[in-house]
Amino acid sequence: MAKCEEGYLCDVCGGDVESLSESDLYLRFVIGLIDPETLHTTRERHLRCNPALAQFIVDADFEPVAVEGPFDKRQLDAEYVRQREALVTRGWRRLVELDHRRPDTILEYPLPEVRASWR
Repeated sequence: MAKCEEGYLCDVCGGDVESLSESDLYLRFVIGLIDPETLHTTRERHLRCNPALAQFIVDADFEPVAVEGPFDKRQLDAEYVRQREALVTRGWRRLVELDHRRPDTILEYPLPEVRASWR
């Protein structure tokens, strides 16, 4: 299969990242951790293949991810965790929304405050 026909392959497990709601790359883009200019050059992973980020998704429709060790959110500052959970969960919910209805341009994918910061 030609490289362009493979889709997005996870840099960690090698599996296909089949939807936006499974995508670590697009979650990081939606919450402002990846600039639109570097999106196409950044490696993809499943959300679950990046548990340090996935642990901050708190939603009944997302099976919780636990991290052991120094990146475990239970060992971090409570206010930081609260803010991070709010942002990452909103970002993941945006991905679920995008799975069902995609805007005309990729620049409309991120959360409103991320788009506003580009101006």
